[in-house]
Amino acid sequence: MRPRRLRSVLTLLGTLTTAATLALGTAGLATAAERPVPVRHTAAAHDLTPVTELLAQRLLLADKVAAAKYGTDTPIDDPAREAQILDDVRSRAVGLGLDPDAVAAVFRDQIEANKLVQRGLYARWDANPGERPTERPDLAKEVRPALDRITTQLLAALDGTERARTLPSCGPRLVTAAGWSAYTHRLDGLHLKGLGRALPSVCEAP
Repeated sequence: MRPRRLRSVLTLLGTLTTAATLALGTAGLATAAERPVPVRHTAAAHDLTPVTELLAQRLLLADKVAAAKYGTDTPIDDPAREAQILDDVRSRAVGLGLDPDAVAAVFRDQIEANKLVQRGLYARWDANPGERPTERPDLAKEVRPALDRITTQLLAALDGTERARTLPSCGPRLVTAAGWSAYTHRLDGLHLKGLGRALPSVCEAP
């Protein structure tokens, strides 16, 4: 790997490790001896990348959500829509044999991460009018169906990684997987912060 790319990955992992430490707490992270070697997309991280890939994809859709709402009367916070999403994933989690409270916690983090990015984009666009979106995506016809598709995929990924998410090593492996997803999706600082906010509830205590 080229030195510049290596430094980029290490920077991403460092940022995500800091965010995950704050979000997961010290119990969610292993000691230095237990941590996987960074920058490598190791087998230890593979079982959680299906989740982190979807978290990154969902987070990038926050740009379209923000573009759809910016300059309108539609608020960033939408309690009714959020409650609808959480009720839906709870019901579907039961059908998959998953803990509905644990699944709802994961999706609650995704909602908060999405709003974090939206607020960051609003602040950026307020300060830099030239960067404001020139097109307004259709929230109902374009953006929400895309979010709904990711919801279905994320439920399947949570089901497929259920055991991996209960292991004591879940925390460091999640950070490694998230770092790889952040790198492959070229997330900037704002979206990295959002990804850190999306991680806290992915790992479940055994």
